[in-house]
Amino acid sequence: MSTFKFEGKNIFYSTSGEGEPLLIMNGIMMSTRSWAPFEKHFAGGNLLILLDLLDQGQSDKMDEPFDQSIQAEVVLALLNELKIDKVSILGTSYGGEVALKFAAKYPDRVKRMVLANTVGRTNAWLKEIGDAWNMAAGNPEAYYCTTIPTIYSPAYYERKKEWMAQRKKVLTETAFASEEFLSSMIRLTNSAREHDVTDVLKNITAPTLIISCDQDHITPMEEQRYLAHNMPNAELVILPETGHAAFYERPYLFVSIVLGFINLSEDEIAI
Repeated sequence: MSTFKFEGKNIFYSTSGEGEPLLIMNGIMMSTRSWAPFEKHFAGGNLLILLDLLDQGQSDKMDEPFDQSIQAEVVLALLNELKIDKVSILGTSYGGEVALKFAAKYPDRVKRMVLANTVGRTNAWLKEIGDAWNMAAGNPEAYYCTTIPTIYSPAYYERKKEWMAQRKKVLTETAFASEEFLSSMIRLTNSAREHDVTDVLKNITAPTLIISCDQDHITPMEEQRYLAHNMPNAELVILPETGHAAFYERPYLFVSIVLGFINLSEDEIAI
């Protein structure tokens, strides 16, 4: 576990395993700790790099509003810090948006990419969702009810209702009651408000797998279909009966799909 400086801010990251580098970028409420259950699998045959972006986890907090584009520069600085020329990336939700920005601006630094539950633009729907989150900040229970249930498919939420009830208790008493956490969340949410890479998708040349879920109520399937149709080297897979947090709902399938694609041999498959 280490840190490096980026424009005066401490950026936290960790590395484990050996092999081809795989960088994972968090969803908006996540941190490097969120990947603990998956770490041994992702690091089994890869150099796994976990990163807390600005205003996330153990990285420093921002002092004022910022644009999401700066997070792509954090990624560039990390690769330069680690002396890694080319990396494969797994980005989920907010982290996938950052991955898109990075891959469009620095295409020669990306080997392969997996984007899970990710959009190429913040449309009117997503802006309203972000506004609702921000308005609920300051009321822990309202913030929980506004942000958490829609992350999951209804069936998963029902199966895990006892775990969800315990999680609600913990979150409303800790993170969602923390002024520092909520301030970071508001800045992160607002940083993606003008996210739109639709005009530069053609610049992303790395082989890309897009993971979509048919019960994602935050980033619906049509948004992932748009990415798949407008990126020159992209493929789309749809997970049935799954919500926005695909890696939590279908962990074994998710890991298998990601590693299968990231570590696919470069040898041509002749049909």
